[in-house]
Amino acid sequence: MKVPFFDLKEQYRQDGPSVERVVKKVCASGHFILGPHVEALEQRIADFCQTKFAVGVASGSDALWLALMALGVKPGDEVITTSYTFIVTATAIVKAGARPVFADVEPDGFSIDPDQVKRLISKKTRVILPVHLFGLCAPIQELKALVRNKGIVILEDAAQSLGARIGKDASGSMGEAAALSFYPTKNLGGAGDGGMVVTNDEKTARQIKILRAHGAQKKYFHKFLGWNSRLDEIQAAILEVKLKRLKTLIQARRNVVKIYLEGLKELPLKLPKEPNNFYHTYNQFTIRTSFRDRLRSFLEKKGIGTEIYYPWPLHLQPCFSMLGYKKGNFPNAELRAQESLSLPIFPELKPSQVDFVIQTISKFFKTEL
Repeated sequence: MKVPFFDLKEQYRQDGPSVERVVKKVCASGHFILGPHVEALEQRIADFCQTKFAVGVASGSDALWLALMALGVKPGDEVITTSYTFIVTATAIVKAGARPVFADVEPDGFSIDPDQVKRLISKKTRVILPVHLFGLCAPIQELKALVRNKGIVILEDAAQSLGARIGKDASGSMGEAAALSFYPTKNLGGAGDGGMVVTNDEKTARQIKILRAHGAQKKYFHKFLGWNSRLDEIQAAILEVKLKRLKTLIQARRNVVKIYLEGLKELPLKLPKEPNNFYHTYNQFTIRTSFRDRLRSFLEKKGIGTEIYYPWPLHLQPCFSMLGYKKGNFPNAELRAQESLSLPIFPELKPSQVDFVIQTISKFFKTEL
């Protein structure tokens, strides 16, 4: 049996007819950029995220950068974020002219550690940028308590967490703004790149709309230096189709996770946890083991796809050497990079495939160590 890490072709088999209809409709309309489908998707995503405003942009990367710019980040500012995340979380900070200040992750999790953040806040701190990694919200309430009345804002990197919650509060609604990604492998993925910024602040939303269109307030009049970062009509139309099924698709992921957790609970693995009052959307199902590389090789030989998110923490990436960090600065993030392995998880994954993954992992621990 072969078990792919992710299967977009299977997803297309289910959504294909509806997607093809809306794509043909957009092509027939002759309206391809910032049209009615983008506006409709913006409203629906705002409603889904419990925010007043949503602004479609070209990618999740642009969503982070434009949100930082709209929040007033400038050269000389510091933005505190986690060292254990995809690189764009930090490159967006640099692109906005600010300095990334890295923090370690929690001792037994993947989220930024509020105790670390507390020690790192300085007079230069402008933004705290937590990442809702793998579909689980970071401890936002603790972070908000740290910055209250300090003139520091919270920007959520919600690229992997659309649909996640803490209590009744949706991912994307708990900070001043949040950046979303519609990269194809996300829980709500398009047929290419796409992103969105959600916020409850009208001024922030208005500024992002200006920045995404070359900084123009009106045609050919540019008060600001902006960028070409517009979500196109075809992507928006496709995402509208998929959004209708998003809650069902998330539940399908959670059903897969139930099988994994039951089948792997007796093995010497560290399994992902869902804290009380949190709702995890499982964009990834990531286990931890000191035998990570050997296990991955064994699974690959058996036809099971896996991925490592992420093999290097950001403070050890060569492109950030100018920040002066060194090995040992963030031991938890470094350990995650050595031990983490993401297993196949997508809504169309069959129980028999999940069982095969579990059986193969069990065999590894019985026969290979």
